[in-house]
Amino acid sequence: METLLIPARGVALPIVEASQVSAARMAAQRMARDLGFDETRVGRVAIAVTEAATNIVRHGGGGTLTARAISRGDTVGIEVLAIDAGRGMKSFPASAVDGVSSAGSAGTGLGAIQRLTDEFDVYTRPDAGTLLRFAFWGGEAPAPDSGYEVGAIAVPYPGETACGDAWEMVRDASGITLVVADGLGHGPDAAHASGAAVETLRRHPAEPPIRLLDRMHGRLRSTRGAAVSIVRHDAASPSLAYAGVGNVAVCVATGAERKTMVAHNGIVGHNVHRSQEYRYPWPADALLVAHSDGLESHWDLAAFPGLAVAHPSLIAAMLFRQHSRQRDDVVVVVVRQRR
Repeated sequence: METLLIPARGVALPIVEASQVSAARMAAQRMARDLGFDETRVGRVAIAVTEAATNIVRHGGGGTLTARAISRGDTVGIEVLAIDAGRGMKSFPASAVDGVSSAGSAGTGLGAIQRLTDEFDVYTRPDAGTLLRFAFWGGEAPAPDSGYEVGAIAVPYPGETACGDAWEMVRDASGITLVVADGLGHGPDAAHASGAAVETLRRHPAEPPIRLLDRMHGRLRSTRGAAVSIVRHDAASPSLAYAGVGNVAVCVATGAERKTMVAHNGIVGHNVHRSQEYRYPWPADALLVAHSDGLESHWDLAAFPGLAVAHPSLIAAMLFRQHSRQRDDVVVVVVRQRR
């Protein structure tokens, strides 16, 4: 089994004033050192995060910066999302030229981030803000993953440091299994419940969704419980196996169309009256999108031209930017199959 991502190891910080830039830098440095980055790479992380957070304050009207640990094969890394609340840019290439600034600064921030990072993606449009995704690897940058491209964002309830929502995706020889869990309420107790669901997947990665859901129901009895959705995809299959209880939404999105999966009422760990496994088609050009109820349900990717083909983390970031309820934990996971 290969763990594609390490979502439990991450931070999400509001960036609305200059004093929060240093907090973002220190959090990213600490993560880089914890992952074994050498000091040169730690320095690159610090500079890029500082530039991104500063841009959010100076140009973006505030926003959110997240960082999480990722892995590819035996190489670990850090993915950063910088999400602003501004109006966006007419031309990112023009704005990224060194010396170009709309706020009287040196105008080297965007260009510096591109040069310092191993991976860099951006989505911006007038009136849709600017989203940056950049990644650093602890060693030589590995080749892109074959089979699946995954992106996610997890942000805790305002004022909390622990996110009550959690997710995990594991990969084995035949495909992937994704779990998204929303612990009841928010804060550390909610995080404990959703974390127990994730840990169940880690211990039993090869089991089908309905069996995993049954295991989670037993495992979560000592917690406050959670809403849980589980998706399994075998790489050779054109369809997905799914089982869910509670209000974690999962859908297959193709253009403006969405096929939402059926979850039964209840709370895993407490009152699951019925559980059932279903199958849904997953066309070659479709995205798998899963999110907790911290995100509104009436989103539409077609409202943002070109977003559907962007990196999945940028898609997750835009859904968070535009549709977060701002009064709950939120997690969004987007998966694209490479065929």
